Amino acid sequence: MSDSSPSSLPRVEFWCDLLCPDCRTALDDVRALRERFGDALTVELRHFPLEKHKYAYPAAEAAAEAFEQGRGWEFAEAVLERLADVERGGAPVLVEIAAAVGVDPDEVDTALVDGRHMLWVDADVAEGRAIGVQGTPTYVVAGKRLDGGQSQEGLRERIVELLNG
Repeated sequence: MSDSSPSSLPRVEFWCDLLCPDCRTALDDVRALRERFGDALTVELRHFPLEKHKYAYPAAEAAAEAFEQGRGWEFAEAVLERLADVERGGAPVLVEIAAAVGVDPDEVDTALVDGRHMLWVDADVAEGRAIGVQGTPTYVVAGKRLDGGQSQEGLRERIVELLNG
């Protein structure tokens, strides 16, 4: 088995639409990977909001604000757990979720109005397109792109193989 120190494990990029039901399912894999590798593993959320989800882009912007406040993963997971509520209620539900996970709701509301995180989200989308991300969830591990948009079967095992080198 390979050394699993932080310097030896590749980063896992999790390309996600926070209103994607498949991404919600993929959280189980992300949690299992974190449990297996602990602090040695960095999982980076990358935004790839899909046009078919009306509030996916605002959800990504709100998540960017939550990451700025140090609660990004808590916020992202909470949004994924309540994606139907967000699809029905939009920005007010995102602000409500922010407050529930300890993110300043006024800052999230302001960020959604002033667009301070648009460039962050736009940069993720542009990079995702450049590397061939077409849907979500998609993982990039050790330079390999793994598309979970059609099927997530076997993805966790493939990610573990790539992490173990």
